[in-house]
Amino acid sequence: MKPKRTAPAHIKIAFQGDHYAFSELAAKAYFGDQAQCQPCPTFDAVFGAVASGSSQFGIIPIENSSTGSIHVNYDLLLQHDAVIVGEVYYRVDHQLIANPGVRLQDVREIHSHPQALEQCRQFITSLEQVRALPCFDTAGSVRMIRDQKLHHAAAIASRKAAEDYGMEILEQDIQDISENYTRFLVLAGEAAVAEQADKTSIVFAAQNIPGALFKSLSAFALRDIDLCKIESRPWRGRPFEYIFYLDFRGTPEQTACRNALRHLEEMTSFLKILGSYQSGNGLK
Repeated sequence: MKPKRTAPAHIKIAFQGDHYAFSELAAKAYFGDQAQCQPCPTFDAVFGAVASGSSQFGIIPIENSSTGSIHVNYDLLLQHDAVIVGEVYYRVDHQLIANPGVRLQDVREIHSHPQALEQCRQFITSLEQVRALPCFDTAGSVRMIRDQKLHHAAAIASRKAAEDYGMEILEQDIQDISENYTRFLVLAGEAAVAEQADKTSIVFAAQNIPGALFKSLSAFALRDIDLCKIESRPWRGRPFEYIFYLDFRGTPEQTACRNALRHLEEMTSFLKILGSYQSGNGLK
């Protein structure tokens, strides 16, 4: 396991949600337990905090091993100038949390972030007469049912949220798939390619020609560069045209990768490097 980075006390890391949200827990896993984390109401606000300099770093979830990509954050990576400088994989174990004294049979509503609700769909549907209600955040849903003293409701969030908000866990580890991980990206306002960087993320638009995507990917295959992930998204303002997000092993500092990007640029109408960074610790 790689050692945690230690963030100086004055360094702030912006994340979406309330304290004890999984994004904050992932930030502490990456920067260390002393990291000063700044809650933001939306993912857009995380990018805004990084752009304004009120936070030196931001952290966003980008994909989950059970439910796939978080598309809004792919779109925001294109809309904003923040640079990816790191990543962390964090195991997400969901708990069903309620006010003290509430029993499982009392619950008629379950509140949480839409991603958490989807990751616990089988558990929720197994309960009779229970509605799943989306909330802007996992930890925020715990605080909401506590502050409003809701005794017919529960929330899905982290064990840490239950402990620090003084709530009770009705059911433990209710995610549909036990091996449930989320990959988070660490953002900064400026590129800072570390010596250990071994992974790069880009976004591009292929030219409208036959075999465009195949030819684009061949720029990497011909040089034996490992592709980690590819994601397509609608290109806003251009109906039924698409852009592609691509992660690959290596950095533009390496000759093969530099040549692959030059080759790719010849076949695309748009290309942006989102950042080079050290790959995450993987699953643990």
